[in-house]
Amino acid sequence: MADIALKGITKKFGPNTALRDLDLDIKDGEFFVLLGQTGAGKTTTLRVIAGLEKPNSGQVMIDGHDATHWNAAERDVALVLQQYSLYPRMTVRGNLEFPLKSRTHNFTAAEIADRVNRVAETLRITRLLDRKVERLSGGEMQRVSIGRAIVRQPRVFLMDEPLSALDANLRDVLRVELKKLHNDLGATFVFVTHDQVEAMSMGDKIGVLNRGRLVQVGTPSEIYAKPLNTFVARAVGTPPMNLMDGVLTGDGALLDMGGFKLPIAERHGPDGHRLRFGIRPENMVLSDDGPAAARVFDIENHGVLKILTLDVNGTHLHATVSAQTQVHIDETVKFGWKPDKVLSFDPLTGMNLGLGQEGRDSV
Repeated sequence: MADIALKGITKKFGPNTALRDLDLDIKDGEFFVLLGQTGAGKTTTLRVIAGLEKPNSGQVMIDGHDATHWNAAERDVALVLQQYSLYPRMTVRGNLEFPLKSRTHNFTAAEIADRVNRVAETLRITRLLDRKVERLSGGEMQRVSIGRAIVRQPRVFLMDEPLSALDANLRDVLRVELKKLHNDLGATFVFVTHDQVEAMSMGDKIGVLNRGRLVQVGTPSEIYAKPLNTFVARAVGTPPMNLMDGVLTGDGALLDMGGFKLPIAERHGPDGHRLRFGIRPENMVLSDDGPAAARVFDIENHGVLKILTLDVNGTHLHATVSAQTQVHIDETVKFGWKPDKVLSFDPLTGMNLGLGQEGRDSV
């Protein structure tokens, strides 16, 4: 297994800069998730680690050694892609055996059989070993693809959105299985996704990427509760954080959208100071004596809870409430928020003022 460090990595494709002075540290045995939208630089980062792309500047360190100029084979990493990269006319057994029969290995037939059987048992695909890959379902093919990576026993597993092509139920199953696999192997996993549910449920650490820059690194709870700025605040959480402009006044926030005042627990500036206030949907409170009013624009029923879209003079806010809450489309409701859960952001820079400089440096 191995730890990985990227130091000042910049990668350009012609006039386009995919990665900008990227610094990243991934500990040995960590399940690290790179989260970002299309074009953020996630796949390029993975390919730089794998040795499939050479950076224009910076260093790739593996286990303390400068691996910048090592080729992919020398780095001993395994790459699992969204596309399964299997040989369709081979059996599952043949696909699992294939990486062990390269010229760089000297495994005996018995050693190959042992590795294949152990991997098949781990991934619960033993019954499929003699079946042709072209006869497998999508979930079975992804298990085989992961098995091809595991059988080599590489130092690092690199996974580029391996679940995105699967249906929702199968994604849920494989998320759990990948986490268990990580725990069993104790290996270093670097997992790329644009899906924040995957990031929050799987990662020991999450790195949020935006336009080739690493915006914030932290545990899922740190990223969620203490976003560095408004970009991270909106990138993590479903529905995303509500952001509202307003001014400080007394012990509350006077919001532009409705001209009403809501209480806050922490002040960051004098009266009249303009801020952007953030509150998670689950910390919005519907109450008959709430200080603000809104029209119910939409209701999403998720079984154990409902996600309401509230219209306040044309501005939409989200509130997560119990499934037992009785509300109807176009109904007027009163609401407030939990004052101790309000975050304050600089309206110009987007930075979270509650972290302070020390807190910003730490993330």
